[in-house]
Amino acid sequence: MTSPIGHIVWTDLTVDDANTVRQFYADVIGWRSEALSMGAYDDYVMRSRAPAPDAEEVQKQGPIIAGICHARGDNAHMPAQWINYFCVADLDQSRKKVTALGGQLIGAVRSFGDDRFCIIQDPAGAVCGLYEKA
Repeated sequence: MTSPIGHIVWTDLTVDDANTVRQFYADVIGWRSEALSMGAYDDYVMRSRAPAPDAEEVQKQGPIIAGICHARGDNAHMPAQWINYFCVADLDQSRKKVTALGGQLIGAVRSFGDDRFCIIQDPAGAVCGLYEKA
């Protein structure tokens, strides 16, 4: 993930039945799914079928487009909608601004390796993620 501050770094969808929904998008859009082990079950990384010209491994597998996850464990509270994750410089400061400006924090801060992220809701009710790279 190399997006600069303010850009979308990831998009995912969390639903009760990720198996069915990942197949839906594979059939409708033409994405290919790749299982991502979550221990007792798999979530999915969705890839384009088109090769990417920039990296040998990505060329073989196709570029990563999005994730489709089960609404279980830490994802149990996630709404069933596509969520964009925006890169921020300081997650803690951004979270303070969310509540100060009338938004809401949805769930706790979580980690992805050394990176951190959270889900928020803006004052109009739209949901997105904030993502801080280590």
